[in-house]
Amino acid sequence: MNPALMDPPVLETRGLNKAFGALEVARDINFTLQRGARHALIGPNGAGKTTLINLITGVLQPTSGTIWLEGGDVTALSQTERTRSGLARTFQINQLFRGLSVFDNVCLAVAERCGAGNSLLRPLGRQRHITDEAIELLDTLQLTDVARVPINELAYGRQRLVEIVIALAQRPQVLLLDEPAAGVPSSESQLILDVIDALSEDISVLIIEHDMELVFRLAKRITVLVSGTILTEGTPQEVSTDPRVRTAYLGSTLDG
Repeated sequence: MNPALMDPPVLETRGLNKAFGALEVARDINFTLQRGARHALIGPNGAGKTTLINLITGVLQPTSGTIWLEGGDVTALSQTERTRSGLARTFQINQLFRGLSVFDNVCLAVAERCGAGNSLLRPLGRQRHITDEAIELLDTLQLTDVARVPINELAYGRQRLVEIVIALAQRPQVLLLDEPAAGVPSSESQLILDVIDALSEDISVLIIEHDMELVFRLAKRITVLVSGTILTEGTPQEVSTDPRVRTAYLGSTLDG
């Protein structure tokens, strides 16, 4: 066994269940994310991937079971409290302020983390600690050239990169990427892959993605969710050759 898998997980769900009346959308999910992981969550449409992420981030409350972050039970915490505890998320559809510039979006994210959101009513030039951090983040992800461009004038692939920058502005220990390549032209998806691949190993990454090429290039471990429950988990090689996974995807290609 890989010794890294024996370390305490940074994120864990224990016996997680969610039902809406008689409809069970998550059933006895026991999931662990190891520190520094590059882990993918995949499954056919309707498998419950986004439901699981909503449970982990606090958008939904489980019917039963618990969620642990850095060894602490966060099940009862709000979305904001979980973010402050080190959990950050991007969305299938980006949540950016489209009329503001890239720079302003990142500054707002940094200010919010610092508890200085209201201070941005004053000129940004007086908030050097905020602007300096925003510039550093944009430089790290090679977005300084579009810093002053409004979000609504930015290519969609670059918009997804900005969303990752904003998530990183929260200084997360766990980063949940919900279909980061959704809607991104294939010519731009490499940018997203390069950015994720270059993230610090201090950040544990869980990616939910339909783009199997991206999944198999990025993930070191893959969990397959089907009908609200975990079907299997393993390395990309193990998952790609599992006949149950191929059946679940109804013959779609899983070759990496």
